[in-house]
Amino acid sequence: FLTASAAQRAQRRHKQLISKGIQAKLEDLRAELEARDARDKSRSVAPLVPAQDALMLDNSELGIDESVDLVLQWWAQRRPFPAGTAHL
Repeated sequence: FLTASAAQRAQRRHKQLISKGIQAKLEDLRAELEARDARDKSRSVAPLVPAQDALMLDNSELGIDESVDLVLQWWAQRRPFPAGTAHL
């Protein structure tokens, strides 16, 4: 289950918007993300919550490469498929 702090996600979104020439206030972005998170977690149908057996990846302080490396480590530890087999 991939997550990051609202502050970090707001920072990332702000950087993305600015790079496209779109002005945005960091505080507004964070407030919007926090409101969306609250809605998503509390909706009656399919609330956004991790599965009971989910691994939690908080990438607030991780880059893309570090996040991918961690997921690959988890996969290698669990090997959902026998080595040498291919599943589509």
